[in-house]
Amino acid sequence: MDRFVVGTGRCGSTLLSRMLATSPEMASLFEFFNGLPGDRRFAAGPVHGRDVWEIVSRPHPFVTMVTSRGHRVEEVCYPFGEPGKRYGADDDVPWLLVSMLPRLTDDPDRLFDESRDFLCAQPAMTLPEHYRAYFRWIARQCGKTMWNERSGSSIEYLPALASAFPEARFVHLHRAGEETSLSMREHAAFRLAISIVYGLDPEVDLATALSTVTPVPGRDDPVARMLARRPHAAHFGVFWSDQLATGYRGVAQLRPDQYVEVAFEDLVDRPAETMRRIAVFFEMDTERDGWIDRAAAMVRGRPPERAHELPAAERERLAGVCRAGNRLLGRPVPSRIEV
Repeated sequence: MDRFVVGTGRCGSTLLSRMLATSPEMASLFEFFNGLPGDRRFAAGPVHGRDVWEIVSRPHPFVTMVTSRGHRVEEVCYPFGEPGKRYGADDDVPWLLVSMLPRLTDDPDRLFDESRDFLCAQPAMTLPEHYRAYFRWIARQCGKTMWNERSGSSIEYLPALASAFPEARFVHLHRAGEETSLSMREHAAFRLAISIVYGLDPEVDLATALSTVTPVPGRDDPVARMLARRPHAAHFGVFWSDQLATGYRGVAQLRPDQYVEVAFEDLVDRPAETMRRIAVFFEMDTERDGWIDRAAAMVRGRPPERAHELPAAERERLAGVCRAGNRLLGRPVPSRIEV
């Protein structure tokens, strides 16, 4: 069975994937699809394994743009600076080494090389067939028998995932739009993306930003300027709602038995009960080795909510742009705030 955890950015899906990985059966694959070129991620037609390797091993410029300027991105797990490791924080790191492989092994460079050998030896077949074969192989390398893939903001390309993996099962983890938006605003990579997507610095476009992936001493650094910016929370709320609207077109492609929604608040308030529900949906052994109890112990309670701390006008604007997404999720929609 193909298994996916989908959601918007900053919805708590990293925690869920870490919890699933405590199972002796399940390999959690972090951020595999997120960094692949959108126009090639699910391209049609058979391709050779060498071409797949070229897609999955290329660096992602946004990662270098953020890390080379000293900003921490919690999804970036490569052990920069450790003895014997190939890459430093200023280097263009191959996408597989940014998050996925370092979460699976203490020697990600070795697993990277072994992944290259595996993929490059594969014959021509469709990209979903390549991905499935690689995921099964990587799970075996970790001593696991099943896998799930989770990428931040993957709800945005759920329609493509549903088409590429028509029999897969999908857990959609979601969180209140206002809190998700405020969490995005504290995340350097999201601030950079939002500044570019919404043109918040009119002097900088994507081409200009990508031409300054790493800072150049003595020159103006538009990327650093955008990273320092704290855009209005409503920009992130619009982004969140738009992702959900796109994702629900993919939900319409799925049978009821392929899709389940889980609230982040349930995961952190009732972790053992919620994990058991997800495990049954994914057809995992819920009793083996007491893994659900270990997974539940990873939860440290619900994060403090911040939307109520915003000035009334900002809170009202954020709630307004999140209404469409909250309605799609069946979440309460706050009444209008007196400003």
